[in-house]
Amino acid sequence: MTTELRRLRNYINGEFRDAADGRTIEVVNPATGEVYATSPLSGQADVDAAMEAAAAAFPAWRDSTPSERQKVLLKIADAFEERAEELIAAEVENTGKPVALTASEEIPPMVDQIRFFAGAARLLEGRSAGEYMEGMTSIVRREPVGVCAQVAPWNYPMMMAVWKFAPALAAGNTVVLKPSDTTPASTVLMAEIIGQIVPKGVFNVVCGDRETGKAMVEHPTPAMASITGSVRAGMQVAESAAKDVKRVHLELGGKAPVVVFEDTDVEKAVEDISVAGFFNAGQDCTAATRVLVHESIHDEFVAALAKAAAETKTGQPDDEDVLYGPLNNANQLKQVTGFIDRLPAHAKVEAGGHRVGDKGYFYAPTVVSGLKQDDEIVQNEVFGPVITVQSFTDEAQALEFANGVEYALASSVWTKDHARAMRMSKALDFGCVWINTHIPLVAEMPHGGYKKSGYGKDLSAYGFEDYTRIKHVMTSLG
Repeated sequence: MTTELRRLRNYINGEFRDAADGRTIEVVNPATGEVYATSPLSGQADVDAAMEAAAAAFPAWRDSTPSERQKVLLKIADAFEERAEELIAAEVENTGKPVALTASEEIPPMVDQIRFFAGAARLLEGRSAGEYMEGMTSIVRREPVGVCAQVAPWNYPMMMAVWKFAPALAAGNTVVLKPSDTTPASTVLMAEIIGQIVPKGVFNVVCGDRETGKAMVEHPTPAMASITGSVRAGMQVAESAAKDVKRVHLELGGKAPVVVFEDTDVEKAVEDISVAGFFNAGQDCTAATRVLVHESIHDEFVAALAKAAAETKTGQPDDEDVLYGPLNNANQLKQVTGFIDRLPAHAKVEAGGHRVGDKGYFYAPTVVSGLKQDDEIVQNEVFGPVITVQSFTDEAQALEFANGVEYALASSVWTKDHARAMRMSKALDFGCVWINTHIPLVAEMPHGGYKKSGYGKDLSAYGFEDYTRIKHVMTSLG
């Protein structure tokens, strides 16, 4: 008996549509390795239709009052809460994540973030009027930028979609959003929910592959392109957008250093770091994957971390004892496996280092020690449940190692010495520094990096401002 595949569709101008030429992509559940749905492989005609709809809807949405946009976003947040079980089910099928953790760790912050930007909608203001030239009054207006082309990743399909559409809509922009080709299901469901609340054309979803995303970024209509993804993808977006000087918002890779000093409570640090490194199968740009430990506690720390890894479980979504599910796709499993297979002779696998089972894309919690600063696995993003450990001698070397990568998104410092924590937080070249913790995020605080981790901020008033432009208006008093 053959099970009929679910058919996902684009959402354009208030209606669901297949790709104009009928092409589709098979969508695989990473927990089983089996195809469960088809998704549109959208082409230029689909992108054109979505951009046309967003452009047509923009003037009215731009001219809506902040209070009207706030009400819409609050309704979206309420609807997400009411239909949480459906969203969780779609996300779990998308990603293979544990059901319980998706319910507790994703839905509440998503709803909170939408409500935060609903409030921010009413703070869209410029500076107060003033006279800076005799006989002239100047004012500064903050305005939406226009149509936003947005590309979301596969590691947090729902939450990253929220990080994109919520500030954009709050500021008065219209949106064309593309989910990853491996995780379209929850985004299509979000379109169904949002489409019942916003005017048609304000929010559009176009499914497809890299070529679809490229067509969106290169399209003449959007004023801004926003992507969360790999460094390679971000560089391609920046290059494409440069051709017609689009604004670009990039949240790319990470290689977070976790600097553990000798006065740290090893037991607590290991417990927190192992969760921050293995959560979501390490598929998080801020994951605690690159641990730097003072030489005096190195061996103790490695032994404790290896023990924590051995006690960490991965497995099927309905198993309440697992911390994380599978890697997202077969290519990602191949990438993670490749890093371990290519380890230099001086490296030592302290725990894990292998696939789990032969069904789905599960990988064991892995700890690797004995590494040097220029090793591939230290310099490049693994994006899997792999924590590397290096030893350092003093604060200066810890900083040298921590900053000695091309990524600059997130970092953490573990010490009881307040002055040292402050020195480190100043010197670490990363967009976020946590002290004695790693990975908590709140809607009010900015998230974004430097260097090859990209530019622009998600969340917070700073992220909101990224979706606005500034206009100077001067009037004669004569």
